[in-house]
Amino acid sequence: MIRLNCRKVAPALTFVYVACSLQAWGQHEAESSNVRLVGHSDLQARSAYHPEIKRQTVNGEERWIAYVGHHGGRHLDPLSGEMEYNGTSIIDVTDPENPVYLHHLEATDGTNGAQMARVCNGDELPGGTPGSSYLLRANGGRMPAGGNVSHQIYNVTDPANPVLISVLSDGLTDTHKNFWECGTGIAYLVSGVPGWRVTRMTQVFDLSDPANPVFIRNFGLDGQQPDATGTTPVELHGCISVVDANRIYCGHGTNSNGIVAIIDRDKLINAELVDPVNPTSAELQEPVISQLRLPNFMGAHTSFPILGMTLSEFEKDEVGAERDFVVVVNESLRNECTEEWRQQMYMVDVSDEVHPMPVATFNVPAALGNFCERGGRNGAHASHENPTPIFHKKLVFVTWFNAGMRVVDVRNPFNPTEVGYYIPATSENTANRCIEINGQERCKTAIQSNNLEVDDRGYIYVTDRAGTGMHILDLTGDAREIADYPE
Repeated sequence: MIRLNCRKVAPALTFVYVACSLQAWGQHEAESSNVRLVGHSDLQARSAYHPEIKRQTVNGEERWIAYVGHHGGRHLDPLSGEMEYNGTSIIDVTDPENPVYLHHLEATDGTNGAQMARVCNGDELPGGTPGSSYLLRANGGRMPAGGNVSHQIYNVTDPANPVLISVLSDGLTDTHKNFWECGTGIAYLVSGVPGWRVTRMTQVFDLSDPANPVFIRNFGLDGQQPDATGTTPVELHGCISVVDANRIYCGHGTNSNGIVAIIDRDKLINAELVDPVNPTSAELQEPVISQLRLPNFMGAHTSFPILGMTLSEFEKDEVGAERDFVVVVNESLRNECTEEWRQQMYMVDVSDEVHPMPVATFNVPAALGNFCERGGRNGAHASHENPTPIFHKKLVFVTWFNAGMRVVDVRNPFNPTEVGYYIPATSENTANRCIEINGQERCKTAIQSNNLEVDDRGYIYVTDRAGTGMHILDLTGDAREIADYPE
């Protein structure tokens, strides 16, 4: 039984938090403000990373399909009746109230999962087959003992029956958070290429024809290449490209020594290189416009650009009424607030992109929900990455591990303000999270909202690291009024 000693905390905007002193924390009910639960998929109790939501044509009908990457592990697939290594879950979310699990695509390297999924339709890709759909996934994760992971492309025109059509790069030591430009076919793969001084750097490929991938180049920050000496810059976590702006925003590090690199896209992909596999120091420096080197207590797990924001505050100024920002989110790594520094969300003004400038911080105070005592990680992890017009330049959604998903109003980027949240209920699938106290292990059951994404209909998809599944959410109340839903 859970015993709670609760007290009301001062109202925040239009809602009231309740802080509870927990003598034990086990299963608990959902908590929310201005957000409602629409639907849920248990994802076969697999620890989940990134969801990708894609509108595609299936058997002549328009469907919305969710592709969810998983961390390592092994679980029963009820569809096949077999125990399978965690890979990619494929779910039909056309009716978000009743998601239908279509297929589990097992990772082929064994126990390291397939954390990242990106999907493009053939109608979008310059060399794709109209009517077809393609899944790019990172197959496997960090392998310190040797390289046997890869990046793969599947034909998922029938999402219940994926067909492998190409392997882009194998023999790697790591993979992670890829990005794929559907309109051009260019992909930025986070890879661990043997010989490089970091286990996560960038491989650039032309995937405009997914069945015939074309390698363009290897890339990393100067000092990460095989023949470099001296201090090695922190490894890449992932990039987000904005083709129309000719920019790529790359986050390096997760919870410390972070770097936000702003890259000239054209100079990266169209450079004439002596050796694309092993570029020179000068060739690595050429596309880099600037690097924001963060304090040692800040990482850059996600670098989500919000460009061209018009700010009424500065409309009478000679310049500065339109500005560019990057939302930088760190990743908390330790349970029960035992990290040296709490990881948060930061707004970075990149209007003068040669001199990026942090201008604001967003945090969820732990006391609002007694989050340090609930168990598991507390702190930031990731923002959504789809710039859907419904939310773009207005709301940012951020996962906060045991504090669930937070809805942040960024219309004034100098003062990001919370306007809603959703903390899912735990279930029988929610795995314990443990810490060591005086030589003994103490475990608690807590939600661990890990990654999230939004679709162009305005639904929010939040996955759980502790095996609780994927929660499909919708905004209500004041938060919904801010968004631009079609009438």
